[in-house]
Amino acid sequence: MTTIDCGTLVDGIADEPRHDVRIRLADGRIDAVGDPEDIDADDEHHDHEVVVPGLIDAHVHLAGSRVLDPMHWVTEDVATLTARATADCRKLLAAGFTGVRDVGSATGLGLKQAVAEGEIPGPRVYTSGKSISQTAGHGDSHSLPLDLVKSDSGLSTLADGEDECRRTARERIREGVDCLKIMTTGGVLSELDAPDQSQFTDREIRAFTEEAHRVGIPVASHAQGTPGVVSALENGVDTIEHGFYLDEEAIELFHEHDATFVPTLAIMHRIVEHGVDHEMPEWGLRKAREAYEAHVDSVRRAYEADVPIALGTDFIGPDLVPHGENALEAELLVEEIGLSEMEAVKAATSVAARTVPDDDIGRVEVGARGDLLALDANPLADVSALRESVAAVYKDGDRAAVPN
Repeated sequence: MTTIDCGTLVDGIADEPRHDVRIRLADGRIDAVGDPEDIDADDEHHDHEVVVPGLIDAHVHLAGSRVLDPMHWVTEDVATLTARATADCRKLLAAGFTGVRDVGSATGLGLKQAVAEGEIPGPRVYTSGKSISQTAGHGDSHSLPLDLVKSDSGLSTLADGEDECRRTARERIREGVDCLKIMTTGGVLSELDAPDQSQFTDREIRAFTEEAHRVGIPVASHAQGTPGVVSALENGVDTIEHGFYLDEEAIELFHEHDATFVPTLAIMHRIVEHGVDHEMPEWGLRKAREAYEAHVDSVRRAYEADVPIALGTDFIGPDLVPHGENALEAELLVEEIGLSEMEAVKAATSVAARTVPDDDIGRVEVGARGDLLALDANPLADVSALRESVAAVYKDGDRAAVPN
């Protein structure tokens, strides 16, 4: 067993922090939380200024990419991508992310198994495997021959028609995925479509959600324009990714269907601010710049309407959007959207946990996983502490990593 004393505990659930708290970890889980006088210290004992739940990034791509150009994502060797993504897993864990939702990669299922077996250090991986796109949709590399797009690399599989969508969903479930990821609009990083263009029909979307919900896993939708957001929510999708253009109907549907919003501000911020210096295709830069103000406005209105907002970055691995700096999203939620620091911590913990099929992460309470992040500064005073003041990381009750 391990005991941890902390001056301040932000448990991911309560609206106020607790002070002078002892946490006991046993058999990979939180065994006790309370007054140090009531919990005996173990032989392995640590003291920390601040403890929060291990962070969760609800939208990453463990793709091993090192350039932000979709052409490379399809043409690079999967073994090379997996080796790089292994290094990214280490970076994520060292940065305090004990859980990630990988929503589109050729490497996620293998990484999930390797991490679970203890072969490589990394966060708990929840993966969709490759995402699913219609032909000529957001996940289709439009400028390449179709046979190459259908190869083993890349981030997406193509499916068309209700029957093919249902079969593809079942194939993913057979592979052991934790969620499905579909595309119901075009996007910034797809050359020949646009964020406001809807993709997949209602019947196709329902095929995905029916198959996923039958086995108790959620469905995430890349959805940027209002019509694609609305069709996704009306047909049972559980999380909306990006949401650039939300109207009042879309916002109301979040509440009606108890859906979670994963806005991924960080990637848009980095593209708009620095994309020109990082091999971004011109058409991707243009679309990001056109959408940025509307994106921020949509997230603000969703927040003001009490839509659950989860931290997700859409980081992929290149220098522009590197794994390890994922807590930038929490800073943007505070600075650009107006969340309080406490709300931002919850976005990175208990709210992000809404996007995965487990209910024992993202919180510090008895019975939850022993996933903790210790900090040298209080994120409730300055949320950048989540990125800049990591002292130690605990995963499954073990002290897992200390950053260099």
